[in-house]
Amino acid sequence: MKEIVECKYGKIKGYERRGMLEFLGIPFAKPPVGELRFKRAVECDKWDGVFDAKEFGPKSMQLENGKVVGSEDCLTLNIQRPLEGDNLPVLVWIHGGGYNTGAASDSLTDGLTFVEDGICYVSIQYRLNVLGFYDFSSYPGCEDFDSNCGLSDQIMALKWVHENIEYFGGNPDDVTIMGESAGAASVTNMLAVPSVKGYFQKAISESSLPNCVMTHEMARENIDLFIEGMGMTEADLPKLKTMDPAEFQKGNTYVAMKHQYKNPGIFLPGPIQDDLLPVRPMDAIKEGSAKDVMLLIGTNLNEGNMFVRPENTNFPNSWEMIKEMLEKNGHGDSFEAIKNYYESFSEDSFNKFATDYAFEMPAVKLAINQSKYNTAYMYKFQYVTKMGRESGMGACHAFEISLVFKDKDFEFTKAVYGEEKPEVVEAVSDLMHRNWVDFIKTGKPDNDNWKPFDAGNSWVRIYDTDTATVKLDRTPLLNIWKDMRFYED
Repeated sequence: MKEIVECKYGKIKGYERRGMLEFLGIPFAKPPVGELRFKRAVECDKWDGVFDAKEFGPKSMQLENGKVVGSEDCLTLNIQRPLEGDNLPVLVWIHGGGYNTGAASDSLTDGLTFVEDGICYVSIQYRLNVLGFYDFSSYPGCEDFDSNCGLSDQIMALKWVHENIEYFGGNPDDVTIMGESAGAASVTNMLAVPSVKGYFQKAISESSLPNCVMTHEMARENIDLFIEGMGMTEADLPKLKTMDPAEFQKGNTYVAMKHQYKNPGIFLPGPIQDDLLPVRPMDAIKEGSAKDVMLLIGTNLNEGNMFVRPENTNFPNSWEMIKEMLEKNGHGDSFEAIKNYYESFSEDSFNKFATDYAFEMPAVKLAINQSKYNTAYMYKFQYVTKMGRESGMGACHAFEISLVFKDKDFEFTKAVYGEEKPEVVEAVSDLMHRNWVDFIKTGKPDNDNWKPFDAGNSWVRIYDTDTATVKLDRTPLLNIWKDMRFYED
């Protein structure tokens, strides 16, 4: 494979490092600055000369340890591939972070281990928080603000991959999209986005939040908090076009602190139902929007432990809040049944509630719906380390990422798995990574040892120190949640 590649937009110089070729920081859209702030992604122009793809591009503007980092000019992607080989299977990684933080350059999700397995690894960057997922378009004076800017970035990146990856030795007809948390929600969103149909054939969704989609009207519940946190009025919103975007984090932080107390159970700002995403993913998938896509989806045992806190919580932390959540959405008559159900568990009721409400219940429903059209596999990550036990975090949200990427040196990995027997951690990691690789390459994560998922009482792979594929009965979970919907109007 040559270090200089000519794609649709021009020549790109890559670099040989660590036994692979890297092409980093490639622009896939015009910089979303100036007149393009709060506008959907615009196809990039062709360039003259050779683009030097030596380094990652800047991350999207965000708050990191109390400091504003990143840049508006952030729409880049990265390609890492083996030194040899053509027509390689392609994996596109969409990073998580609540549509609020994160970057394609995070070292935890470096693509090396996938490249070593003969995969062309692509990671994409997209606009976050206020610049990417706040919807101002329904306010007076903001008619020229686009909705779903961050979603449009993801769509444009997938279009770029579809049209250019063959120049880098990737097979555009063998693409898997993969993400965790908001990245996984982005994956499930793409199963419902009409304009990306045919751009990928397989999808891996780790700890998705499939219901984190709002209407324009519902989005105002959070945007009104942003306005309040900024010390602005609706009439001031057009000024956002020219303000220093670093100032937006003041309002963004205020939303994170207040949104649960205003509307318990509501999600932070994310994608909007509009022309890009006309039907909610759960409903679109039920009607066959992703009938040509194979799916691997799963959750962690204790997802909610990362999000339920005594103060500034991300999900309800009391029965009063849960009751208000149910009543606001027309389900007040289900309160006692839900309270009795969750108080029957030995673990903290509110963490379990958050796990099921945001992650487990919608993932099971989504898998059932997709299994009617194509192969779907389900997993559950239940490996509780010593750190998980002593901290009360359990098998928490994001704890599986280190194992999937076979990362041993990242500080997060050391914190979670550092006191475990290395051979045990390595065995679980090797298995998860191999299952992911096999799914990417063949559509089957473990040949005949992991049967597809097809119902509430169906086959699920349980990842633990003693991994097994078992029939897991989710019917009690489905019965307690029925067809209840929240914050969709």
